[in-house]
Amino acid sequence: MSDRSSHAADALCEAIRASGSPVCVGLDPVLDNIPVEVTESRPADRIERFSRGVLESVRAFAPAVKFQSACYERHGWEGVRALERSMQVARDLGFIVILDAKRGDIGISASHYAASARSAGAHFVTVNGYLGISGIEPFLSEGLGVFVLVRTSNPDSAAFQSCPTNGGATIAELMASNVRELGEKRIGESGLSSVGAVVGATQSAEASALRQRMPDQIFLIPGFGAQGGTADDVRAMVRAGKSFDRAGVLVTASRSVIYPKSSGSTWQDSIRAAARDLAAQILRAVGGAAHGSINRQ
Repeated sequence: MSDRSSHAADALCEAIRASGSPVCVGLDPVLDNIPVEVTESRPADRIERFSRGVLESVRAFAPAVKFQSACYERHGWEGVRALERSMQVARDLGFIVILDAKRGDIGISASHYAASARSAGAHFVTVNGYLGISGIEPFLSEGLGVFVLVRTSNPDSAAFQSCPTNGGATIAELMASNVRELGEKRIGESGLSSVGAVVGATQSAEASALRQRMPDQIFLIPGFGAQGGTADDVRAMVRAGKSFDRAGVLVTASRSVIYPKSSGSTWQDSIRAAARDLAAQILRAVGGAAHGSINRQ
């Protein structure tokens, strides 16, 4: 992590403090949505050029970016190459890089996935822990941080994740307890663990119970903006009494930023304005205005 801490959560906190808001821009490039000005003839080249343009546009406002692996992988080896090149550009620009691949395997397979993510340049990886903790540990052994799926933002997730067990806790709450236990020995100087949790913004009704079970976890929060998550939803997940860089939340938005409705003089100007607006909204939501200000570079 170059000049940053080697502890994933500490490095993320440092980046949040430097940028001024705990936001993450998701790169979910879909060919039909990419601006017509991006005119590369090969699909993977268009995606790569668009990704670079997004990164350059949001760098002043977002400390982290999240690459949706599926959007790149669908274009075969050329798409994977575009993903790895774009991740390297992100690292060179100073972002914390999250590979959103939702890996969920065990044994040697998990070890291979972990080594691949590390070599590609990820700082964090999203993982599915429902096969057991043994599917998460190889990523930690590679020095990566993880965001474990706990309570996801898709509506039909309730059919499983909200189901009560014989002990009364929901499946998501049991996963939260396991995430906390796994992360207890991986807490950095920031007071936060390199083992984080994915908790959708649309699931704020369950946020209090999940935060109680995971007091030292960073919540990666998808679902803000286009999926209906609000500032109040984010506020419900914040660690009480902490500064914005240690509030334990990282709010991610994709479509609302990289495909903005408002138009500027260029497509990159439009993305830049959307990123600035997102950062301001989230900083207000976490109550960080007294601790820092939005970077205006």
